[in-house]
Amino acid sequence: MIYADNAATTKLDIDAFKAMKPFLLESYSNPSQPYSFSYDSKKAIKEAREIIACCIGADSEEIVFTSCGTESDNWAIKSGAGESDCVVTSTIEHHAVLNSCKTLESQGRKVTYIPVDQKGIIDINRADECLRSGTGLASVMFSNNEIGSIQPIKELASLAHEYGYLFHTDAVQAVGHVEIDVHQLGIDMLSASAHKFNGPKGIGFLYVKKGIDLYPYIDGGSQEKGRRAGTENVASIVGMAEALKKNCLEMDTISNNLAYLTERLIGGLTEAGLDFIRNGSESGMPGNISLSFRGCEGEVLLHRLDLMGICISTGSACDSVNTQISHVIKEIGVPEEYAKGTIRVSLGRDNTEEDVNQIIKCLVKIIQK
Repeated sequence: MIYADNAATTKLDIDAFKAMKPFLLESYSNPSQPYSFSYDSKKAIKEAREIIACCIGADSEEIVFTSCGTESDNWAIKSGAGESDCVVTSTIEHHAVLNSCKTLESQGRKVTYIPVDQKGIIDINRADECLRSGTGLASVMFSNNEIGSIQPIKELASLAHEYGYLFHTDAVQAVGHVEIDVHQLGIDMLSASAHKFNGPKGIGFLYVKKGIDLYPYIDGGSQEKGRRAGTENVASIVGMAEALKKNCLEMDTISNNLAYLTERLIGGLTEAGLDFIRNGSESGMPGNISLSFRGCEGEVLLHRLDLMGICISTGSACDSVNTQISHVIKEIGVPEEYAKGTIRVSLGRDNTEEDVNQIIKCLVKIIQK
């Protein structure tokens, strides 16, 4: 099998797995308990929080553990909006953000959606126009999950602050893959999910800048300083920290390899004479490649590649039951004769040139038929 759907999830890193095992089999204590058996669990959570904070330029007390990126997005938006009546976001956000905004709209809040250009990038002037409508919360994703475009986060955060907004970014696709310093970028809240950077599923974190108060996400015990009750998932927290640290240390090497593999894939398909459009910005997320083939059906391409042992996606994996053209592809204006034939090949650190050559070979075979 060739796995090329790393934007959907990634393979668990072996060192992360090894770091998790003791807290599943040996040091399995509840970290809230006062006896000495819980010491290792408490210490592991503290160290993991420090590692994660260091990886994104935060302070350890600014890291709150959650179950996933979707939870982090929901919490940041629904609580971060506070009592304000204005939320600003983009038209190509993940549904974790868009549907959270719909919930706020159903409560009478005003939500303004910033459009993007054909590369999936927000124009600062258009953002300025949208942010003038009030004050509250601005939420713009760091990089898009379908087409890989990276937004001008520092400029958007600065602009949002000028108008009195808190600034949140869904960085689920970016954390562990591109350099992020939340303080330097001016980010107030940031969402991340471990399984996108070779950590375990079911664990994520929310960065919350010191001084920002969020409503508790779950009521109960005093975990996470009273903000999120429930016994901590110690093993997964440890695995997330180990995976993130390793990805950050190897980031340059991985990015360079993914850039080479991306160039090889685009070049091979072009040399074969296939009629396609590459969506998004060429300077987007390493390895996230959205392609729209003229006169094809994305679902057909996915299933035929699957029969050949290759795993890819059509648009967003989180919307896999929907075979319609995705909202992202519509927003960037891909012509209909191409849009229906959209697939996403998302390469990861384990992919090789041989994998890419096989993907090229199989796509050419399918499409030429």
